[in-house]
Amino acid sequence: MTAPAYRRILLKLSGEALMGAGDHGIDPEVLERLAGDVRDLMATGVQVALVIGGGNIFRGAGLAARGMNRVTGDQIGMLATVMNALAMQDTLERLGVPTSVLSALPIGQVCVDYSRRRAVQELEQGRAVIFAAGTGNPFFTTDSAASLRAIEIGAELLIKATKVDGVYSADPLTDPNAIFYPRLSYDQALREGLGVMDATAIVLCRDHAMPVRVMNINEPDALPRLLRGADVGSLVVSEH
Repeated sequence: MTAPAYRRILLKLSGEALMGAGDHGIDPEVLERLAGDVRDLMATGVQVALVIGGGNIFRGAGLAARGMNRVTGDQIGMLATVMNALAMQDTLERLGVPTSVLSALPIGQVCVDYSRRRAVQELEQGRAVIFAAGTGNPFFTTDSAASLRAIEIGAELLIKATKVDGVYSADPLTDPNAIFYPRLSYDQALREGLGVMDATAIVLCRDHAMPVRVMNINEPDALPRLLRGADVGSLVVSEH
């Protein structure tokens, strides 16, 4: 790989990305492939932070709709992200990548409490850093957590890894006429309700000029090509 186009990135993975062909839980082969991608990026000098959702284990919003207290549901969802973060940490370290899990919820026996200063120090020391437990607050998604953490650590790019190859006007899996957007603005994403991220996450990125790249994490070589500066997926930036 040639010199990377970015020094520090934040990679946002959905919990569903860890399921593979299953309908819940973690597929060890998928986990190892994703960890291998992170290892290969870090070998080029890129500092990599991650946020992983928890939807493969638990969805608080779904049970809240069926009567569970929303705060309780979201707290359980935060714990699901900790489980995914620990699984990724274990896999990365088995591949030889020193990794820290920093949690927005105090869980001292299994991971370290989050602080921006510690996160930046560990990235600069060559460790992968996984941010767990969202923002530590209910009503905020892991997309919002990823936007917040990317801004806090001074990432140069937030990568939203999905199962499709970018942003479309509609779901390309169900609408053959869906239009692909190689580049769009934060305001366009909000105005057209394109589902790039939730509104809070997009507004955070817009207000702090954090570029967002939406890409298919399952496309072979897509992540390395992106980090070499290739135009992969869809780029969400300011109007000008």
